[in-house]
Amino acid sequence: MHELGSRLRRQPAPAHVVWRSLRDPYEAGSRPWLELRDDEVPPRVVAGYAPVLLVWSSLWPHRPLDRIRFDLTSGPPGQDCALRWTLTTDGDLPSESTLGYLRHRLNYLVNNRLRLSYGQ
Repeated sequence: MHELGSRLRRQPAPAHVVWRSLRDPYEAGSRPWLELRDDEVPPRVVAGYAPVLLVWSSLWPHRPLDRIRFDLTSGPPGQDCALRWTLTTDGDLPSESTLGYLRHRLNYLVNNRLRLSYGQ
């Protein structure tokens, strides 16, 4: 397994709320945040341990062996949490331009769209 990228940022919601948002990004009553592009597919949860770990399948059909791991660390009770996404693959390493795109896209979805879905 190769690590392709990782980023740690704080989220303005508690870990159990963020974990649930990642587990079911289209949950009824939640604010939409996972807006996929035409070349992306909804992820499947392939592993998880609430509220500290969740692993998604690849968002990109042309990279089926990629995985996105989310590690959550709780902050003060009822407050924010730290969320690290880590992109890994058991497949071929992408080109530098593709790798830059994948990292940018994940960072945008998690550290922009997800964060804004909590009203912050």
